[in-house]
Amino acid sequence: MANIRKNISLPETDEMFARISRRYDFLNTVMTAGRHYSWRKKAVDCISTNLVDEKILDIATGTGDFAIALSGKFKTCRVIGLDSVPETLHIATSKTRKKGMAKNLRYVMGDAHHLPFPSEQFKCTTVGFGLRNFFDIKKALREMVRVTHQGGHVITLEIVKLAGSNPIAKIFPVYFKFITPILGTILAGNRAAYRYLPQSVKNFKTADELSEIMEEVGLSKVSYQKLALGTIAIHIGEKGKP
Repeated sequence: MANIRKNISLPETDEMFARISRRYDFLNTVMTAGRHYSWRKKAVDCISTNLVDEKILDIATGTGDFAIALSGKFKTCRVIGLDSVPETLHIATSKTRKKGMAKNLRYVMGDAHHLPFPSEQFKCTTVGFGLRNFFDIKKALREMVRVTHQGGHVITLEIVKLAGSNPIAKIFPVYFKFITPILGTILAGNRAAYRYLPQSVKNFKTADELSEIMEEVGLSKVSYQKLALGTIAIHIGEKGKP
């Protein structure tokens, strides 16, 4: 399947994630003090508890934590994790096997902007900490909507840009700009990769702006909740009738 970054101006981004793949989980845990697991759990808990024998898609699945959380809660559902970086998918597959979840969770390589699935295949489609890395957020979200059943939900979990009136908006960028690259250098040996992270957040959207985009691509009843002093947002939208 096509690599998500083959036709954009930053083809090195996939290579960056490939280089840090083995230290990715460790760095996430250090930089969030382990909170990223609870954030994913909260996002998963936004989904109806009545899902039985349904299909769920997690795009930009990376090393599989979001897909694994989905599979752990919805044990009768079939979960697919999609990503464009084979190195992270290898790690995700290994983690899934060790947890004994390979029966209802599998991974595929593919492009989030051109999902390799027919329309209306999934009851729920998710993305965790991946939207910032897409060169066309609207196109990726439209694809998520396309493959989701009517009445199903699209859920995003993402670091969002803070509004200027939020006092944390002055502190958070400083931490990201200076501390994150230092941690990346010391713990992952890759300063460049962790300079990318604060830049990606700086260029991203506020929670309200992301809500507007989700409505623009065809989702209704869009709502969000903020976590981590407003720096993290979980958005959920419903796919209505065309």
